[in-house]
Amino acid sequence: MLIEALILSALLFGVGTLGVLLRRNAIIMFLCIELQLNAVNLAFVALSRYLGIDGQVFVFFVMTVAAAEAAVGLAIIISIFRHYETVNVDNFNLLKW
Repeated sequence: MLIEALILSALLFGVGTLGVLLRRNAIIMFLCIELQLNAVNLAFVALSRYLGIDGQVFVFFVMTVAAAEAAVGLAIIISIFRHYETVNVDNFNLLKW
């Protein structure tokens, strides 16, 4: 059971990483980051069965960070969409002077 959960977690994390690196849509990138966080949560829960309850405690911290990231991230994406009328990250450059 542990090996299957860790393999699934690694696959989900890999898909999330590829999504962030290859896609140019800000919403898809945002969802891929959430997929990576869920893959880490799965690994923590799978390992907590054998290493103690600490993994499940970390899951609550990761879920808290994910909720805050979802709120702030969606607000930023909506603000960018209202200003540029696109969510394609190639079409805007906010950090350039």
